Amino acid sequence: MKAYKVTVNGTVYEITLEVVDKSEIKTPAAPVAAPAAAPAAAPAAGATTITAPMPGTILKVNVTNGQAVKKGDVLMVLEAMKMENEIMAPADGTVSSVSVASGASVESGAVLCTLG
Repeated sequence: MKAYKVTVNGTVYEITLEVVDKSEIKTPAAPVAAPAAAPAAAPAAGATTITAPMPGTILKVNVTNGQAVKKGDVLMVLEAMKMENEIMAPADGTVSSVSVASGASVESGAVLCTLG
């Protein structure tokens, strides 16, 4: 065992690490791949797909299909880790599809809506 002092954001912590031989390290079995989800419809050429930046719950959807939006408009509010995150339009456009509703749980990378 070796003892070390580590400073994190100005706070000093004392930690102890155990030195082990490589032969003592057990590698976990390879994870089983989850079945692939059905592919989503591809957005039209020139369309912008808005995806969830993190897993969470959709608290509010502020747009509907066919609605014109400007860059920076709040499209929806995503709650993640007890914080409300505004999902904003990256560019001017028209909402061509909304893929989620209020109360929906989404994973990171899930398609929220598409701007045409």
